[in-house]
Amino acid sequence: MSEKTIMLACSAGMSTSLLVSKMQAAAKEAGKDYQIFATSTADIDHQLETAKPDVLLLGPQVAYMKAMVKKKTDQAGIPMDVINMTDYGMMNGAKVLAATEKILEGK
Repeated sequence: MSEKTIMLACSAGMSTSLLVSKMQAAAKEAGKDYQIFATSTADIDHQLETAKPDVLLLGPQVAYMKAMVKKKTDQAGIPMDVINMTDYGMMNGAKVLAATEKILEGK
């Protein structure tokens, strides 16, 4: 079983898929066993119930949804944030993973 489950959400779940791969590679290199997956914002409710992630990250292109999604994650008892735009644009999986771990530490 994975140590932590990290969910990324964007408009269709497609653009975050490459970032997921980069984050998985960074986690593996660091010896971490994380389940990291991408989904669409339309599927957030379902994934909160079924996958029960430890953290939710929104793609910067859907940052406008932060307040609405935060209500849902607060009810589910999990932290969430918006992925740094520069790190997202550069597909810097290691930096996004490091930021995610900081969020999880503050949980």
